[in-house]
Amino acid sequence: MTSQSRSELIAKLNGMIHDCLKDYVSREEPLAILDFPDIRNCGDSAIWLGEMAYLKDRFGKRPDYVSRLHDFSADDLKRRVPTGPIFIHGGGNFGDIWVAHQDFREMIMERFPDRQIIQFPQSIHYSSADRIEQSKRAIGRHKNFVLLVRDEESKEFSEKHFDCSVRLCPDMAFAIGPLSERTTQIPVLAMLREDAERVGGTDRKIPSDIPVEDWITESKRKVDIAKKLGVASAYLALKPSEVALRRLDAAAHNRFERGISQISRARAIVTDRLHVHICSLLLGRPHAVLDNSYGKIRRFMNAFSGGTDLSYKATSLEDGIAWARQQAAKGHVTEKEAVGLRA
Repeated sequence: MTSQSRSELIAKLNGMIHDCLKDYVSREEPLAILDFPDIRNCGDSAIWLGEMAYLKDRFGKRPDYVSRLHDFSADDLKRRVPTGPIFIHGGGNFGDIWVAHQDFREMIMERFPDRQIIQFPQSIHYSSADRIEQSKRAIGRHKNFVLLVRDEESKEFSEKHFDCSVRLCPDMAFAIGPLSERTTQIPVLAMLREDAERVGGTDRKIPSDIPVEDWITESKRKVDIAKKLGVASAYLALKPSEVALRRLDAAAHNRFERGISQISRARAIVTDRLHVHICSLLLGRPHAVLDNSYGKIRRFMNAFSGGTDLSYKATSLEDGIAWARQQAAKGHVTEKEAVGLRA
C-alpha cells in the first residue's frame, strides 16, 4: 500500500463503510442498536460515536431503540422498532474472550428469528471449538444475520464456519472523521493494555521518563454527571423517547473526550490498543504499534489503515519506543503544515 495522507485514508475508509452498510439502512425505516458500551474503555465509545455519526451524516437519523446488555427489553424493542433492522454494536468481542457479549448476540438471534440482524464491524477470535460450534448453530438457525468484520483473517474464519453474509468493513470509529489539532505537552506516551488482551507479563522495561498509561481508568462521578446532563437535554427538547439515548450518548462523549485528551498530550505514542491507533490517525499523531494477544491490530492495519507514515509496526516495545522518540524529536508537524512544506 502506498503512503497516503491522513485525510485521504479517512475519506477512503468512510466510503468503504458506506458501501457495506447502505443496503441495510433507510431514512424511513426504524432501527435498533444493541449492546451499548457503557464501560470505561474509550475505544468502545469511539466506535459508538462513529456509529451515531454514520447514521446522522448519511441518513439524518438516530436509532429508535438502544440498550445495554443488562437493560435490554424485547418488548420495548418490538414496540419502538416493530419493523426494520436490529444492529449490534461493533468492536472486538465476537468470540469467546468476552463471553457475555457473545451470549447476548446469540440470544438476540434466537429471540428475533424473523428480523434482519446486522453486526457492526468486529474482530473474530475463538479458542474453543465447542464455542465455535455453538455460534455456528445460532447463526445457522437465524438465516438473516449479516456479519461485518474488520480484517481478512476474521472474514476467512467466518466464511469457513458460519452460514451468513460476511463483509469486510473498516471500524466504525473512522466515521467520526478527522479531529482538530491539539497542543502537545510531553514527547512520548506509552498507552498499553492492562486487560485480557494484554501481551507479556508485568516486567515491561520502559524508561522512567516515558509515562505508561491505559485508558480504562475513569471518574465515575464525571460520567454520572454527563449522563444526567444528557437526560436533561432530552427533556428540554421535549423528546422523552430520546432520554435513554441521550443519557448514553453523553457518557460516550465524556469517555471519548477523556481518551483523546489523554493521548493528544504526546507528540508520539506507543500502543497495543487498536483504538489508540485509530484515534491517533484521526488526530494526526505519529504512533508505534505493537499488537494485542491475538493479532487484532496488525490484522486491521493490513486490511485498512497501514498506508500512512503516521503509524509504524514495531517489532518490540523497545523498537517502538525508539521510533517514537525519533518522531517526537522531529517535532510534531500537522498535516496542513506538511502540505505547505511539500508545496
